[in-house]
Amino acid sequence: MKFYKKVLSGLFVAGLVLTVQAEEPIVIKFSHVVAADTPKGKAAEQFKKLAADYTKGKVKVEVYPNSQLYKDKEEMEALQIGAVQMLAPSLAKFGPLGVREFEIFDLPYIFDNYEDLHKVTEGQIGKDLLKKLESKGILGLSFWDNGFKQMSANKLLKKPEDFKGVKMRIQSSKILDQQMRALGANPQVMAFSEVYQALQTGVVDGTENPVSNFFTQKMHEVQKFMTITNHGYLGYAVIVNKKFWEDLPVDIRSALDKAMVEATQFANDIAKKENDDALAQVKASGKTQIIELTPEEKTALKKAMTAVHDKQDRIPKTLIENVQKATGFKK
Repeated sequence: MKFYKKVLSGLFVAGLVLTVQAEEPIVIKFSHVVAADTPKGKAAEQFKKLAADYTKGKVKVEVYPNSQLYKDKEEMEALQIGAVQMLAPSLAKFGPLGVREFEIFDLPYIFDNYEDLHKVTEGQIGKDLLKKLESKGILGLSFWDNGFKQMSANKLLKKPEDFKGVKMRIQSSKILDQQMRALGANPQVMAFSEVYQALQTGVVDGTENPVSNFFTQKMHEVQKFMTITNHGYLGYAVIVNKKFWEDLPVDIRSALDKAMVEATQFANDIAKKENDDALAQVKASGKTQIIELTPEEKTALKKAMTAVHDKQDRIPKTLIENVQKATGFKK
């Protein structure tokens, strides 16, 4: 009899443990490399809030900004092995991963504005691109905007010849490398978290960034000039570990999908405003001189950089043609 009481008591305790375990939330570690007060950082926090709301606390999203967990080169592998569950890497990261089609976003002057961009990211082309990640053990959930990039350096950059010999930091992208070489610059691949110090110490002379990244990383403290070129787009793909996501209960996944749709709208709504506000703050600091191009100067830069479109051999020409058709692209 005592034996059966012990068994029943053990089963009761085990049941309590299981109940407690069942009530523990599912943890999603969301790692990214930019500051918390950037468009991406704020959108990640918005997703965290919405995920908790729509799953009624069954999911807890832990956001780790500013490369707290992993730097640029490390985070993708961390996702693939399941050390983190969610990332929002810049689109330039997928070329080195072996999905070269994403390098379409690195082409200079391929998008003139957000409206043209969203015809791609929110249309069939965008959906098809995200599907290409599945063979890497990754599911693409959404595209998030950051903004259009500007050129900065410790010398004035207005004409193609001004870039000659200038050491410009870039992300790891063959297209961005070709873009800088088309201008005569010397491209330097470097992790985002290392850029401020590299600019400060002269390891590199300049960089390209949306203004929100430029300001929140305090690059305006170590760059004398910023030229408003709007030459390239910097955006992100929100991605998850495929096995982790597919193993989630259907109702949880559905709630998280809803949270992602709303977080994406939030991200894209604030992106332009955040960059406009950051530009005003850079101007107000008086530390970086803002250079506006004349129409003739912009045309010359655009002509030099768009030569990459025809010379590159990494992106399928049919994809470029489809994007140009969707946006009404003109050189």
